[in-house]
Amino acid sequence: MSSDKKNKGLNVGLLKRILSYTKPYNKLFYGAVFFTLTLASLAIVRPLLISRALNQYVTETKDLNGLNFICLLILALLFVEAFLQIINLRITNLLGQNIVKDLRNQVYKHIIHLKNSYFDTTPVGTLVTRAISDIESLSDVFAQGFIVIAGDIVMLIIFVCVMFAKNWILTLLALSTIPLLFVATALFKRGVKKTFTMVRNAVAALNTFTQEHITGMRLVQLFNREEQEFDKFKEINKQHRVANIKSIFYYSVFFPIVEILSSVSIAIIIWFVGVKGHSYNFGLGDITFFIMMINMLFRPIRMLADRLNTLQMGVVSAERVFKVLDTDEKINNAGTIKFESVKQTIEFKNVWFAYKDEHFVLKDVSFSIKAGHTVALVGATGAGKSTIINLLSRFYELNKGQILIDGLDIQKIDLTTLRKNTGVVLQDVYMFNDTLINNITLNNPEIKFENVVAATKQIGLYDYVMSLPGGFEYQVTERGQGLSAGQRQLVAFIRAFVYQPSIFILDEATATIDTQTEQLIQKAAQKISEGRTSIIIAHRLSTIKHVDKIFVFDHGKIIEEGSIQELLSTNSKFKKLYELNNTVEI
Repeated sequence: MSSDKKNKGLNVGLLKRILSYTKPYNKLFYGAVFFTLTLASLAIVRPLLISRALNQYVTETKDLNGLNFICLLILALLFVEAFLQIINLRITNLLGQNIVKDLRNQVYKHIIHLKNSYFDTTPVGTLVTRAISDIESLSDVFAQGFIVIAGDIVMLIIFVCVMFAKNWILTLLALSTIPLLFVATALFKRGVKKTFTMVRNAVAALNTFTQEHITGMRLVQLFNREEQEFDKFKEINKQHRVANIKSIFYYSVFFPIVEILSSVSIAIIIWFVGVKGHSYNFGLGDITFFIMMINMLFRPIRMLADRLNTLQMGVVSAERVFKVLDTDEKINNAGTIKFESVKQTIEFKNVWFAYKDEHFVLKDVSFSIKAGHTVALVGATGAGKSTIINLLSRFYELNKGQILIDGLDIQKIDLTTLRKNTGVVLQDVYMFNDTLINNITLNNPEIKFENVVAATKQIGLYDYVMSLPGGFEYQVTERGQGLSAGQRQLVAFIRAFVYQPSIFILDEATATIDTQTEQLIQKAAQKISEGRTSIIIAHRLSTIKHVDKIFVFDHGKIIEEGSIQELLSTNSKFKKLYELNNTVEI
């Protein structure tokens, strides 16, 4: 029982939160309310005019002029109602689309400021569903939701009051089947609510599966998993079909029931008038009025159930969207100190870090890098090398310890300036479906084309760029699939260098790169490292001969450190690796 109350309270709270998005559009909101209520009030006028025309001008006086006047008045009223409905539909849809726009902007802005740990555990397809289809369904909350529902309720109240004022006996007969309609509506609403939730879950599952498998299609094809993955897709798609069929079933049962009940009400009135009509002196206009009112009464009640479910679906979608907005895994950017360059040292001081729970990847790691020096991090896969980069760039927050730049905790440094002055070249270089120049500048208007050309020449990659079809206007495909891994990394070097960072970080992956590209990468890395504080994660020993210091990682700890000469002069683990092959991936 408490759970039900909690859910009801939650829904009311969600509706209030949804309504809060109408504040910037108060004129549209109140305009929609005004026109909806006006239409609800006008709906009763036409049946009353028809009733009067039949009673007075057809049955009693047979006044043709009066009948013509009433008919013209009804025709004019129809045009007025149609005009008001056009305006109302335009306003409610405009209101809904504006709110969808604002909410989608808010959700996307929130998503791009979330920590990487959130994306580690949340499927991309789920976030796409939240930001696109879930928000889109909220537009129906305004176009077909609570404003229209309020208008329907007002219209029903007016209908019933006028019916009782006209004839209470026929009104009771007309409403005799309403209790059965309410029961059918309650069952329909409960059943469809469940199916709507199933449909939303199925849509999210479809989006997630499709996005992941299209992105990883090469892997699927490489391991001949096409049929198996297709079977999985068919199962998820089947669940989506089942959810929609259940929803359609409730509609296919409910609407005929409403039609049957309305027909029964009409039959009861016709029977009563036929049997008892002479005792009550019912006029033709009265009978016609109540038959019209039954049709007009049952239609909004039937639509009310459908609109309540539309509203409920919108609330379910809103709950999912607000769950993303309420995620507090945002990157803490409380730092106020502007960062420009490393003047003394970068220091990791007793740093502990775990991506999940207490499974620490770094364990009490301490080391320092002097300003302007280049250091290399070596070690086996999973030793914690890339984690150092993630923590320094604040993609993740450490669990214990401190990271200091010139003695200042990096959390006190403004995150924007920290990242602006930190150039990172990762192993997996992501590229957008855009021109090469836009992939380099990321559409930053502050970076001029001349500066990109100069930077490219400075690090020796200009000839490489001009070798591509179109040069800087080369059209990059999604994720840079038209380029090799080495070519993508060369673009990443240019991308990092044009920002003229103070700190340069290279997560070098040269194991699968040809010798020519590797040489370009090494030259570019050395050029960018000049005069900068640099960190290189080394996968080949040949790339770290110029560094000032090497840190050897093993199971989250630094087990050795020193210059390449110092490490090779002792019986170190580094020396054993070097003696095996100075091109061995470590």
